[in-house]
Amino acid sequence: MGVLGTLQYDPNKAQYYFEKALSQAQAIGAWDLAYQWQQKLGSLYKRQNKYAQALQMYEAAIKNLQQVRNNLLSTNADLQYSFYETVDPIYRDYMRLLLANSQNLSKVIKTHEQLQIAELENFLQCGKLELVELNQLKNLNTNYTVIHIIDLGSSIEVITQSPQQLLYHYSVDSKLVNDATESLLNVIQEPNFINTKKSVFLAYSQIIYNQLIAPIKKHISDSGTLVFNLDQSFQSIPMSLLYDGKDYLIQHYSITTTLGSRIRPPKFLTAKRQKALIAGISKPSPSLKYLNSSEDFQALPETNHELIDVKRQVQSSVALLNEAFTSQRFQQQLNSGNFPIVHVTTHGQFSSDPQQTVLLAWDKPINIREWKGWLKVQQNQDPIELLVLSACETAKGNKRSALGITGVAVQAGARSTVASLWLVDAKSTAMLVGQFYKGLNSGLTKAEALRQAQLSLLSNPQYDHPYYWAGLILVGSWL
Repeated sequence: MGVLGTLQYDPNKAQYYFEKALSQAQAIGAWDLAYQWQQKLGSLYKRQNKYAQALQMYEAAIKNLQQVRNNLLSTNADLQYSFYETVDPIYRDYMRLLLANSQNLSKVIKTHEQLQIAELENFLQCGKLELVELNQLKNLNTNYTVIHIIDLGSSIEVITQSPQQLLYHYSVDSKLVNDATESLLNVIQEPNFINTKKSVFLAYSQIIYNQLIAPIKKHISDSGTLVFNLDQSFQSIPMSLLYDGKDYLIQHYSITTTLGSRIRPPKFLTAKRQKALIAGISKPSPSLKYLNSSEDFQALPETNHELIDVKRQVQSSVALLNEAFTSQRFQQQLNSGNFPIVHVTTHGQFSSDPQQTVLLAWDKPINIREWKGWLKVQQNQDPIELLVLSACETAKGNKRSALGITGVAVQAGARSTVASLWLVDAKSTAMLVGQFYKGLNSGLTKAEALRQAQLSLLSNPQYDHPYYWAGLILVGSWL
């Protein structure tokens, strides 16, 4: 019946067939069909300027999608590749309708969060994620602002959200941002990024800042923490790199990214809780020979120095280096000890394709689907407070590759994850990581400790190029 509706040129006849098909689907509880006809009706009502009816249909479609999500997004691996054609458009069409009324900003934020969670569950093929809204948490540092950047095709929507839930909305034509975003992403993913003149990428970075951050500047404080909820290709660009013509954003704010305004309940990493499992590979390993390992993966001779520095900074640790860092032994250590910190320095790749999201142990690469049992073995203990992956990189040419970082954080059950967007110089990374742990030891939040570590390299003429300091990002809790 609904198929007949799609064949009609007369909107009244199309509406009749869609409504009949929806009624039949609802009568038998076929919610996987009902949401499709609700989407069709919503689109039809929108073209007829019946916005109230269109909103009602899209809202109902999303509710039905949530009912069948476990089947739609988890049981069939092939569905992950059709997600952006079948599911994503419904959420984005609904947000476009909502933005016609400024009173709907909270619903826009909620819908975008639902979309991102559905996307991540589809990526991981997992059940419902247990994440908490920031406004439900107590004793948070109130000097933070959540910035939602939502890509709706023809426009980029920016919504700021204060701890008091004060909202401000700004819209920009995507044509003013897309070219700069694409160009900056291409530059930072190139192997010769270190040789790129600052004037080249700063021009792109400043355009993004001027279009997305400058218009909302008066709605955020002059310092504190910026909590970014980033959409699509923005996820693979470090927000610390945005440039106002004089300073980088990191020079004024500590920065983290989250899944919407949702995180795992945070805890401070006090000195007494700094027990770490440290693992790394500093020389060629058998895992480099596996087919799903990148040809660019080479030995990391500075790994040993980095692990030694980390060991000095934490209260107690267990270290697995080279041959000792097998997947089985690493899992055994996680099973036998409660480690608030897990620090891994080995090659890895983050991608929007879960099969290409891998981390190299000594004996073999492990993709994200295996990480659920590999890292989340502490499920009966306290969650991992801090997961550090300091020698990984995002898949080149993949705009959504940073989705893999969020996926790793969720699979690990980590409240906070520090990961690299590109393979950074080993010596400078060891320096940055050392400064990061010193900051944690002095009582700084994770976001501020990372910021101060990055500023320490930025102030060093030898390492002031963003290649050295901007690649590490914080995902999750900033505390």
